[in-house]
Amino acid sequence: MNELRFAHEPDASRYTLRRGDDLVSVLDYRDDGRTMVMTRAYTIPTFRGHGYAGELVDRAVASLESAGDRRVIPVCWYVADWFAANPARRGILSDAARVA
Repeated sequence: MNELRFAHEPDASRYTLRRGDDLVSVLDYRDDGRTMVMTRAYTIPTFRGHGYAGELVDRAVASLESAGDRRVIPVCWYVADWFAANPARRGILSDAARVA
């Protein structure tokens, strides 16, 4: 089974992406109820190079956009680079994160 499964695990302050039963990527965050600070995107080394971290960030941002109740501050360099590569999605960024 190679289907990707996205999950939000609020008790662990993270989003996850699994392929079958395997955890492939994790996105950690801090949430104060208004702003989500994305602190670390991590892909398990054996699964790197397949775009899983980008897929995970994309799904997490889509989930937040759909809920409409959080702004994002990308502290993690990977998440910041993802927003730089996806300028149409920058509308969810906190004003504090909107730097040229």
